[in-house]
Amino acid sequence: MKTPAIPEEDLHAFADGQLPAARASEIAAWLEQDPAHAEAAEQVRDWRWQKRALHAHFDPVLEEALPPRLAAAVLAGANHQEQPRAPAANAARWWRMAAMLLLSMASGVGGWYLHDIGDDGRHARVQAPLVLARQAAVAHAVFSADLRRPVEVGADQEQALVTWLSRRLGTSLRAPKLAPLGYDLIGGRLLPGQSGPVAQFMYQDAAGQRLTLYVSHEQVQNRETGFRFAQEGKVNVFYWIDGQFGYALSGGIARAELSRIASSVYEQLSPLTSSPPR
Repeated sequence: MKTPAIPEEDLHAFADGQLPAARASEIAAWLEQDPAHAEAAEQVRDWRWQKRALHAHFDPVLEEALPPRLAAAVLAGANHQEQPRAPAANAARWWRMAAMLLLSMASGVGGWYLHDIGDDGRHARVQAPLVLARQAAVAHAVFSADLRRPVEVGADQEQALVTWLSRRLGTSLRAPKLAPLGYDLIGGRLLPGQSGPVAQFMYQDAAGQRLTLYVSHEQVQNRETGFRFAQEGKVNVFYWIDGQFGYALSGGIARAELSRIASSVYEQLSPLTSSPPR
């Protein structure tokens, strides 16, 4: 008798440890009993890794004391509710709102550290280009793992996608052609950057491996235009600055393969340049 498939919402709950023990054991057995379930098992592992990565980056922010002005606003909001008999519930709601605000601020800043590996192998403190790389890596981890809605606009509407993203970023964009390298465009989306919108294009190969190209148009004319490599957990990133543009190609593939694809992306986006900057 064929075992019925597990709904995706149950897999999410299993990855988050939110199921009763009996149901969790049932799903664990389902994932292990058949090689055909390997993709679902890998998806669960990716979700768990993503959750750990997000907690590692943002939990320290949630543990910080609220700034005095924000704490005062939280308490003032709780004291001006229409139901004064439930101050604890009101305060809890305001604290949750404050926590979400801080989380958004942390996401916008992009965190403080990322493993940046240059040719000399040294780790460096985050600077503007490295913040770009980290934001790209986090965006890749979040959206490339989504099986149902990884993009806002699909590749079947490529021209409309490029036109929309170009208008929102206030500049002319292009989606590089990676089909000769085995990766087809599946679509893209608009994301929040540090001070404005950024674009993400997503590609996928025949095996389902995904790459994302993160494009920012909010870079100051930065002199650090080197073609650099960074790692964020399982995500490898090649990134570079070109004038006011910042680019980051992210994926869970080997560094050498990602470098080959990043070089093609660079050449397509900078047709007058024969090789990546050094």
